[in-house]
Amino acid sequence: MFRIVLPLFCVLLSACTLSPPAGIDGPSGGVFADDKGALSPAAGDAQLGAVVARTLPVAEQVCRAERIVRNCDFVVLLDADPSAPPNAFQTEGPNGEAVLIVTAALLAEMRNEHELAFVLGHEAAHHILGHIPKARESAARGAVLAAVLAEMSGLQGEDLVAVQSIGAELGVRGFAKTFELEADALGTVIAARSGYDPLTGVLYFDRIDDPGNVFLGTHPPNSERIDVVRRVAAGL
Repeated sequence: MFRIVLPLFCVLLSACTLSPPAGIDGPSGGVFADDKGALSPAAGDAQLGAVVARTLPVAEQVCRAERIVRNCDFVVLLDADPSAPPNAFQTEGPNGEAVLIVTAALLAEMRNEHELAFVLGHEAAHHILGHIPKARESAARGAVLAAVLAEMSGLQGEDLVAVQSIGAELGVRGFAKTFELEADALGTVIAARSGYDPLTGVLYFDRIDDPGNVFLGTHPPNSERIDVVRRVAAGL
């Protein structure tokens, strides 16, 4: 089952315990409104609801088929804060459900439903592939390794804590690009199975800043991401 709840005035949910606002429950495959029975006056909300209705049931099916995570329920939240930058990301709810957050600024940049479907498929894929728990494990390993090396060097107290924090960050960043490309690949499948064209959706990367191939960067070059989508789409 999934829900779409609008609006949301919290962005940093990945760093806090999430308690999604109450919505109107219904059967899987439905579109869910807020407690006033309407999505929101913000531009793009109707488009978001239409894409959610088609993509998330497919994402749930793929999630259960992959069997990597236990909870395959999804909640979609629109961050209507006008100061929030264009962004979409995935975090987890209190029971391990996938929470996909899309900002109003990102919706305003979407030129068609294919782009929005690819974005939702990508974020859903992060949950399906267990990237959050994997990132936690990588951070823990990085922190432990850094702490061992720091203690061998004689560091203590605040210096040791600082080194552990750096080790955790490096542990996460070491797999960040891989996670993004994996989510692009599975997101392509989800978008296509939902009846959208991922080759049209991925054209969004042509309009945004290219992070380039930065060592320990959080995202791979846009060209590499586009190539992954094209390869996967060609095999469908």
